Amino acid sequence: MRVRPISPSSLAEELADRIAGTPRGSWTRVAFDGAPAARPEELADTLAEPLRLRGRAVLRVSAWDFLRPASLRFEYGRTDPDAFYDDWLDTGGLTREVLAPLDPGGSGKVLPSLWDTATDRATRAPYVTMPPGGVLLLDGALLLGRWLPFDLTVHLRLSPGALARRTAPERRWTLPAYERYEREADPEGTADVVVRADDPRHPAVVLR
Repeated sequence: MRVRPISPSSLAEELADRIAGTPRGSWTRVAFDGAPAARPEELADTLAEPLRLRGRAVLRVSAWDFLRPASLRFEYGRTDPDAFYDDWLDTGGLTREVLAPLDPGGSGKVLPSLWDTATDRATRAPYVTMPPGGVLLLDGALLLGRWLPFDLTVHLRLSPGALARRTAPERRWTLPAYERYEREADPEGTADVVVRADDPRHPAVVLR
């Protein structure tokens, strides 16, 4: 397997070109998958303006706004890595409110956030209608291998050493979940685009 070093700005431009090249008569759902230490939300944010300049409407959504209520997330304790892997993300809510409406022939009516983990209540966000040809940029962790209907997936990969170094001490209990993710979901093998992000200033695209 070969890798191609690339600057962050060139990476954003290449991804924007690829996404903007998708059919304009339908919506495009793009997932930016990576542990928080890989900062997938930053890459997703970076692409919003280049896509708008290419004539595509953009909606930014974070999977972290589609977590289950605390009573379900913490049923086995607050630091259980298997619960973090299996039970935290509300895949049903994310599919129903965000991804399915952007299926071909869907309504285009999307709920940009569902649950506020700080208050442990529904966000009560208003629905947003995406125009045809609009692009959903969704960031999150552990997104692949769940049969979520994305049109393009970008995985930001960290080596085990980099992941351990860059994960905040209070979040290191999640590391076994990412080890399991590598084994069971094989994100590097299944994502459409894989970016090695050990050094965020010097990413590299994996060439297959």
